[in-house]
Amino acid sequence: MASLSVEEENYVRMSLLLTGISPRAARTFFDSEFAPACLDSTIKKGYNKLFDLKRRIESTNHSGTSCIPDFLVNVPDSKTFDLTLMILLLRNLIPITPPLCGFDCLPSAMETTPAADLARIKHYRNYLAHLDDGKLDTGFFNTAWEDITSAIDRLGGQQMKQECNHLKTKPLDQTNQEIMMDIKHSNNEIRELKESFESLKLSHTEMIKSHETLQDDHRKVTNELEIMKTSQKDTVPWNIRGKQFGVTSIHYI
Repeated sequence: MASLSVEEENYVRMSLLLTGISPRAARTFFDSEFAPACLDSTIKKGYNKLFDLKRRIESTNHSGTSCIPDFLVNVPDSKTFDLTLMILLLRNLIPITPPLCGFDCLPSAMETTPAADLARIKHYRNYLAHLDDGKLDTGFFNTAWEDITSAIDRLGGQQMKQECNHLKTKPLDQTNQEIMMDIKHSNNEIRELKESFESLKLSHTEMIKSHETLQDDHRKVTNELEIMKTSQKDTVPWNIRGKQFGVTSIHYI
């Protein structure tokens, strides 16, 4: 495999940080709020709320699915939860103060609460997932790295922060490079499939509208034909008939 450019190495290191270390840091905080031994009973207490939330997500999601698994079928284990699901459960089952701009925006550097750190990690993860070229400018990389690893330190502890420091400088072996570039290609393929799906959905919507327009036109033509048939059955035109009745009335008066 050809060696990577500096920008591509930045992408690989950031991907390893966001898919490897940061979810573990988020899980450390999650487990401190939801004790693993009581996770099943805690989630079942809030099952009705989660079920309603799941239905709302599925009704607005084009794929008809949500990130919420069926907790009645599977025993919950935080080791199988991704960042999105952990944030969702924290937001809906415990009293957690959200970041000032919510969980869908990058918090300011002044916000260092657990909720802000989770939103911070989520923001960079989503940013990376939407990159098309698999490259990160070094200036952005350094700023984002500091932002993310500070959040990891607060959520997961000093040992995880040391892992981050090691990851930033260690030589990347062939396996890491190939895995992350494969992930990039897979993300691109998924994005292309989503775009194709949206295009098909739009075409289907346009077909439905065209069909409805044709139905309206058909109804109008049918009504006009009925009017014409009715007028043809009447041997005396309506305007002349009206005059005849008027003359007759005057004659009798």
